[in-house]
Amino acid sequence: MSPFQGIHHIAIICSDYGRSKQFYTEVLGLDVVRETYRAERQSYKLDLRLRDGTQIELFSFPAPPPRPSRPEAQGLRHLALVVDDLEAAIQHLQSHGVATEAIRLDDLTGKRFVFFQDPDRLPIELYER
Repeated sequence: MSPFQGIHHIAIICSDYGRSKQFYTEVLGLDVVRETYRAERQSYKLDLRLRDGTQIELFSFPAPPPRPSRPEAQGLRHLALVVDDLEAAIQHLQSHGVATEAIRLDDLTGKRFVFFQDPDRLPIELYER
């Protein structure tokens, strides 16, 4: 049985924060959960929520490179899947020959997460419930 249960959030790095914030909140009508400015990164992080609870994280970074293949690049940042047991999910991936990065701790939520890549190098995050 697969340990993957659903999508926790989708992260997007935008080229124009104000325009994207207006689109996602006013045009699409997503609810603002939290807006954080991280001075050390010169970056905004806007947490948005859909009605079903799925979230979109909208990021701004100064002059992001226009390539969607790695985190911190303009466009889709990564896909995040929610899991109950991060170690079990990592073991599952590794048993299929998929390498994972070291486990990290989200300094805003206190939750643990890890990244790996799909065959096309799309970054995918496992986020522990």
